[in-house]
Amino acid sequence: MNDGTQLSKFVAPEVVTGAGAHRLAGRTALNLGARTVLLVSDPGVAAAGWTAAVAASLAEAGLRCVTFDGVRPNTRSSEVAAGAACYVAQGCNALVAVGGGSVIDCAKGIGIVACNGGDVVSYEGIDEIPIPIPPLVCVPTTAGSAADVSQFAIILDEAARTKLTLVSKALVPDVSLIDPLPLTTQPRALTVATGIDALSHAVEALCSTGASPLTDLFALDAIRRVVASLPGAVERPGDLEARSGTMFACLHAGLAFSNASLGATHALSHALGGLSDAPHGECNAILLPHVVRYNFPDASRALRRVGEILGLDLSGRPDPEARDLLCEALDTFLVRVGAPRRLSALGISHAEVAALAEKALEDPCMATNPRCPVSGDMEALLEAAI
Repeated sequence: MNDGTQLSKFVAPEVVTGAGAHRLAGRTALNLGARTVLLVSDPGVAAAGWTAAVAASLAEAGLRCVTFDGVRPNTRSSEVAAGAACYVAQGCNALVAVGGGSVIDCAKGIGIVACNGGDVVSYEGIDEIPIPIPPLVCVPTTAGSAADVSQFAIILDEAARTKLTLVSKALVPDVSLIDPLPLTTQPRALTVATGIDALSHAVEALCSTGASPLTDLFALDAIRRVVASLPGAVERPGDLEARSGTMFACLHAGLAFSNASLGATHALSHALGGLSDAPHGECNAILLPHVVRYNFPDASRALRRVGEILGLDLSGRPDPEARDLLCEALDTFLVRVGAPRRLSALGISHAEVAALAEKALEDPCMATNPRCPVSGDMEALLEAAI
């Protein structure tokens, strides 16, 4: 664990928070030198009216706006290619993303290809993007991915059926306009899935071998806010106080994991999303307690702090007992908010375990997992989750 005496980095974009922040998109893009903006979104966000609201803000600022709203969950490499072609053909010089993690990751991918050429899949890995992406303004409409503040982009390589992880400071957006109002139109299942994604980000960042005192501050606060706010956001969709709580939980978790990285929960979720197109947040919800159980021997200090936030008194209890109590408390919270509990409910079968485990072990997120997996570990974890 980094006690503050070791060197550590921390990168973050400019962030504006509060009700109505999305209305600043035009002014913000103009300040970044935008003339023609590619507005990246998806059909659900467009149907809810948020794409048009941001387009109106761009028009008010005197900017030309071209809309690309064909993004699906689990951003595809083909969507990135189509968006980049549109960006170049329309003479765009800036990006505005209105949507969840898939939309924002697609916008990042479009920026990569528009500036560097080629296929987005060739930029997989850490610091593999030579030319920075164009100015990018984000208006997140979910409280989970934190793609709007992170240096990560996750892209589905359709040919290889693999989710690729791209990590670079070049992918940190310029400005994020974080507004609780768009969160009020989220479907219940999406509220749950994205909220647990934020929780998973925070727990994994706290346990990461790349953690630092600064990332710990954000991770711990994110966990507190998820526990305090997510049930209310699920039960009362229009509750702006609860939505603001999940909004800040997502933001703080994002700042933590963007700088500390993640672990086995996300490595496994990426494998599941690539092979079967399973929803990312739902995969995390199912896998998190299993990964916590697996990692506890090597991350007991961090995970005991998670237990305290969940209301447990783990002082003086031996690790096996503390581990069991924490996993039970996590599961109770997940059941309370209505998260799925078995991979079989997502259509995952025992026959897929070996391939999933192999892909997970190759994921960059596994590099900072606190426990180094040995042969058979991930297979056993997946079997337990099915």
